[in-house]
Amino acid sequence: MSMQPTEQARQPHAVLDMPSRRWKAMKIHQLLGLTSRAVPLRLLEVGTGSGGIAHYFGTHPDLRCEVDAVDVHDNRMIRDGYRFQLVTDTKLPFEDHSFDVVISNHVIEHVGTESDQREHLRELRRVMKPDGLGYLAVPNRWMLVEPHYRLAFLSWWPHAWRDTYLRIMNKGHVYDCEPLEMRQLEHLLVGAGFRYSNQCIEAWRLTFDIERPEASATRLMRKIPDALLKPLRPIIPTLIYRIWQ
Repeated sequence: MSMQPTEQARQPHAVLDMPSRRWKAMKIHQLLGLTSRAVPLRLLEVGTGSGGIAHYFGTHPDLRCEVDAVDVHDNRMIRDGYRFQLVTDTKLPFEDHSFDVVISNHVIEHVGTESDQREHLRELRRVMKPDGLGYLAVPNRWMLVEPHYRLAFLSWWPHAWRDTYLRIMNKGHVYDCEPLEMRQLEHLLVGAGFRYSNQCIEAWRLTFDIERPEASATRLMRKIPDALLKPLRPIIPTLIYRIWQ
């Protein structure tokens, strides 16, 4: 998603690694418990990037999803199984209460200012059915390595210093992302009228189970109780939430 037209243009930052998109879709599928929901499901992915996640749900043999996807850039590597529309800002071209499931995967950090982020969340809520569910993921500001520019501590700096740090490290000229802290994101969700459940620990476990099921680290993760992991939620690299009205 883009900033408003009067502001600095943003880069697409689309993830084009197709295996990772399938793994991500499998994780969303399980975190939202979609297998137990009545089908067919109408699903929206905001910021579809490569199209891999929309394709997974649109072609899933059991879920029977009717999938729409939008983005401000067309970077799709796979185009079947879903409908696609280009958009220009946070406004979504759909009627109120249209979707059973809404996905915003690493989008909110790209939409612009805090005001734009609020509008992004309000739009997600507007198009979600009253009994619908949503998946929201955003990089944690306190991650050690910023994922878009592969630069340590980039989002830790005050806003006024981030562009200079990028230039000094020869990684770019303008830092065009806005990662969020856990409490900051939760405040925005409440302001948009959402209820939510922090799914960071569950998603962390699923990442190991799906991507590295036989690894020793995965076996170790299975043995660690949630009570020991929950204090780490504010610093887990990706903040992941299940959201509903």
